This record gives sequence, structure tokens and C-alpha cells, in this order.
Amino acid sequence: MEIRNIAIIAHVDHGKTTLVDQLLQQSGTFRENQHVVERAMDSNDLERERGITILAKCTSVVWNNVRINIIDTPGHADFGGEVERILSMVDGAVVLVDAAEGALPQTKFVVGKALNRGLRPIVVVNKVDRSDSRADEVHNEIFDLFAAMGANDEQLDFPMLYASGRQGWADYTIENHKEDLSALFDLIVKHVPAPTVNLDAPFAMVASILEYDNFLGRILTGRVEQGTARVNMPVRVLQHDGKIIETGRLTKLLAFRGLERVPVEEVQAGDIVAVAGLSNTTVSETIASPEITDPLHATPIDPPTLSMTFRINDGPLGGREGKKVTSRQIRERLYREVEGNVAIRVTDSAENDAFEVAGRGELQLGVLIETMRREGFELTIGRPKVLTRINEETSEKEEPYEEVLIDVDEPYSGVVVEKMSLRKGIMQDMNPSGGGKVRLTFSIPSRGLIGYHSEFLTDTRGTGIMNRLFSGYGPWAGPIAGRRNGSLISAENGVAVQYSLFSLQDRGVLFVEPSDKVYVGMIIGEHSRENDLDVNPIKEKKLTNMRAAGKDEALLLTPARKMSLEQAIAYIEDDELVEVTPSAIRLRKLYLDPHERKRHVRQRAES
Repeated sequence: MEIRNIAIIAHVDHGKTTLVDQLLQQSGTFRENQHVVERAMDSNDLERERGITILAKCTSVVWNNVRINIIDTPGHADFGGEVERILSMVDGAVVLVDAAEGALPQTKFVVGKALNRGLRPIVVVNKVDRSDSRADEVHNEIFDLFAAMGANDEQLDFPMLYASGRQGWADYTIENHKEDLSALFDLIVKHVPAPTVNLDAPFAMVASILEYDNFLGRILTGRVEQGTARVNMPVRVLQHDGKIIETGRLTKLLAFRGLERVPVEEVQAGDIVAVAGLSNTTVSETIASPEITDPLHATPIDPPTLSMTFRINDGPLGGREGKKVTSRQIRERLYREVEGNVAIRVTDSAENDAFEVAGRGELQLGVLIETMRREGFELTIGRPKVLTRINEETSEKEEPYEEVLIDVDEPYSGVVVEKMSLRKGIMQDMNPSGGGKVRLTFSIPSRGLIGYHSEFLTDTRGTGIMNRLFSGYGPWAGPIAGRRNGSLISAENGVAVQYSLFSLQDRGVLFVEPSDKVYVGMIIGEHSRENDLDVNPIKEKKLTNMRAAGKDEALLLTPARKMSLEQAIAYIEDDELVEVTPSAIRLRKLYLDPHERKRHVRQRAES
């Protein structure tokens, strides 16, 4: 059977996973009476909750006797480590673009990677049934994007279809279109080349995705580049430099058939397969027959740009809400994450019981923390820091910069430009985008965006859309002003009471509610002024035997501000931590004792 390997790539929320659902449905992968959940490829709980794809996944359909292996890739640049590896497994790509939003920054990110690999993409303008669809303009935007990214003549001559993934159709025209995806299936078979492989050479493949299975152990997925793999055949694993990591046998071969992984006896070059039986092999290493001595080429990964410190939870409530609390357990979990996620780097910190975890962005590290939290871990997380480097030619410090694309209603454009300039952002472009909206493009240090997103949503009344993309390293931009307001800090251990919180709410915005646990050094609110303030949230009303002339007034509390994990991480300053447990997210000072806190403030001022 002939094979085609394709990746579906696009910006976040442009409809990749929904389209894959329809491809599976219309190819007869599901039985007619089979119940299938929506967005079947997003199997991870966090993916379903957030509505994004985090982990790349492979599926397979058969169309007119041709097997099409489809890989659904993440759209967020934070998960770019996944995207780069996935593109090494495929011979073609379907670039999906929203008919209203057009080509956004992370479309550029993934398309740039695909063009660099020499792939000739198929473009699908999706969601043409939207009321604000502008399909023809978007077509021109995509052509300009390809040209700007150095596409060759073959790549610029891309075939294009209009589609509605939700309604399950794709065709060359919007009017009188077919009511199915047959045009897309036929175009994939015709336009995407079959893998060019050597079946007679010894077996070799590069591991691109790593998963764990309770029964099979490590499962490594990749494309067989040459030869034939058979169950129980001996193999050895080579690093980039040719060093042998381990030798072993392929105890299990799993081929992709629809959403299932089916055991097979052998698999030939060009097909995508999952193998089990190796205990030390990780992503981007070569699995090959014993006679092969040179590793296959593996794609280099863009370096991490952001780091956070993961510590044990040493607060007064530590160990009460989670099962995994020791530094040894945290260390093992982080190093296990590194094995499968090449975009994350972990190093032991100079501090006791702490680890520096570097990644692509706040979202990627936030997903890791949320996953660990659900696994029963307790952690404290430090403020994100950008990873700088020294320019070898000029000996000057450089920091990561991002290209930021903002769609905002015209009345709010002034405040966005003002806030971005305060954070060292430089405006590159400003264009009307229709419907009273403006599209602003900025170049800004990654450091300037830490903690800005929630402020941006407040400034634009929740209507603004911000997309960001790592663009490279540039000169250090100097100091950037942080949060202007100080913190309200608990001076007592106990349980917050309504009477006390009622009197404190004039001092600022509260983060806790009555009956929440509090402790000395915990941040219970944002002060209305710039300085930190120690307060007592557990003070109760003293009762006397004197009868009051009237009843006590009902104490009405303003609802507490509850932060998500990402909001909390972005909110804290350098001397603050986020305490993460399976049942709570709390903010606290790095030094809980007020005297120790003041001593460190004095030392910083003197130095």
C-alpha cells in the first residue's frame, strides 16, 4: 500500500484538531454507530480544558488504497520542540489558516520550519463560514508570508482549498462546494510525494516522540528512514556524535490505524511506527540495526528563552495537601520530563532543594507545573527570568526578543501602545484590520511581556488578542519597571475571618476569602500603595455582654481575586513565590519571617 506522511500545522485555535476529526470520520475510520468525542486527538485533560494541542499525535486513514499518516501538531510556539521534530517525519504539510484572522505569528513560526525543510505545503483557508470571513485577502496574505520567508518557486506555487472544518467540507471554490473533504484527500494523495526510501538498506529510524506506558515502558515514535523493522530484531541506539547509548531488541512494533496503535510483526521504510523495548533511548537519537555506525541527521532545537526556579514547599502548610513533597521526588519528575521534552532543560540550582527549569515560554512551563500539581506534587515557583547570553563579537549582553501582533479595538490602541513602550516595546507597524479594529506589531524583549497579559486584557476590556513569537536575541534593553503595587502580607497563622477581611478591603484587592488558611508571610492581597503592608486577617470581633441599640450591619465583602496558575506566576516579584499544591495556589514571600525580610531588603539596598 502506498504511503503519504503529512503534518497539519497552524496557529492556535484555527481548527486543526476539528479538521482531523472530520478526516477520520469521512475516511470510514469510525463505525457508523461508534460514539466519538469531539476533538478526539486532544486526549490529554489539559488539552481539553484549554482547547489547545500540547502534544503532537499521530493518526492514520486510508483513502483510495493509500495510507495517509496524519500528525496533529501544537500551534503554540512554546511547544515548538514538538513541531520541529514532527516535521522531520513527514513529506508534506497542510497549512490551515483562519479565514478571518489570517496568518498570525505562530503560523509564521511553523510555516518557516516547514519551508526550511523543503516541504511544499497545501494551504487550506478554514472557517470560511464565519460572518467576518475575508478568504481572498487571506490568500494574498499567505502568498506574501511565503515570499517573505524565502519560499522557492515550487513552494510559492501552492495549491489552495477553502474549507469549513466544523461543517466537514473542503473545495477549490466557496460557491457550489462539495459537501465533503474528498477534494482535500485527493489533493494530499496527488501533491504530497511518497517517502523516498531504501527498503534494502539496514533498518534505521530517528525517535521523534517519547511516551511512557505502564505495561510496555518507553514507547518511541518515529518514521522508519530505511530498511525493515521486525519484532524482536536486535538494534543499537546512537547519539548525534555516534556514541552507542544502548543495545537491545524491539519487543513491540505498533503501527497507527485510525486512533488506535495496533501491534504488527514488521514495518517498512516510509511508515511511522512506535517501538518498545529500549530503556535509555530518548528523543532525536537513532535506533538502527547493529551494522550501522553513523547516526541519522536530527533537527537541532531552538534554545530555551525563559527559566523558573522550582523549589520544595517549605511553608507552614507544606506536606498537608500533596503526596509528593521531597526534593528527590521533584528532581526525578523533572529529569523524566526532560527525556521526552527536548525544549525543556533542567539544572540543579545553587540553592538547597531547588532546580532551574528552562523552557520556551510561560505557557509551556505553566503546563508542566499544572501537570505535576495534578500528579500530587507540592512546589514553590519563583518569578520567571529570561536567559541572557554574551555576544562573542561585541562582548555585550543580549536578551531574547519577541515579535508581538496585537488585534485591538481602536479606542484601546493608545493605552496598548503606551504600556508596550513602557516595557521597552518598539512599534513596527500599525494597520486598520476592519470592523473598527487595529493591528499593531511590536518588537519587545521577552522580559517586558512577563506579567503583561492580564493587564492587557484589563486595558482592552477583554476584547484584545495578543500573539507572540520568539524572533531572536538583541541588545539588553535596560531596566523595565515591574508591578507598581505592594503586597498585603499576613502577620498571623490561622484562618481568615470575614470581620477582619471587611476592614482590610479598603487597603487594596484581596486574594483570600473567609475560612481560607493563611500563614505568616503569605500574600493575601494587593496593597493600594507601592509598599508592602503586614496585616492581621484572622482578627475576630470582640464580643461583650453589652446590648447594642441596633443589629450589626451585614458585612459585605468584595469578591476575592482568584488567579490562575499562569496569572500567579506572572504576577509575583523577585522576592515572592507561588505555592502550588493539588488543592490550592497561594502567593507568599520568599522570606516568611518579617525581620528576615527587612534584613534582606537592607542588604539589597546597601549592595
